[in-house]
Amino acid sequence: MFCVAMGLFLGCTATEWACLLIGCGVVLSAELLNTSIETLVDLVSPEYNTLAGRAKDIAAAAVYTLSVMIALMGIVIFVAAALRKFG
Repeated sequence: MFCVAMGLFLGCTATEWACLLIGCGVVLSAELLNTSIETLVDLVSPEYNTLAGRAKDIAAAAVYTLSVMIALMGIVIFVAAALRKFG
């Protein structure tokens, strides 16, 4: 929601909108994949297992890393759009 509001407020270009929408979609897809990995790990290893926990941690770290990179992309886009509009 924040991305849409900022994009509308700053008047993002079509290319910037495409990047923002793809970024949102990729992060949501990664989160769904993470959830499916965690569910599958719980299915095959219902009791505590160190390797199962490690698999879950790695999947979560992948989503976190992707989210940070997409956030940086958003910052670059919004700063450029703000400089065009106000600078």
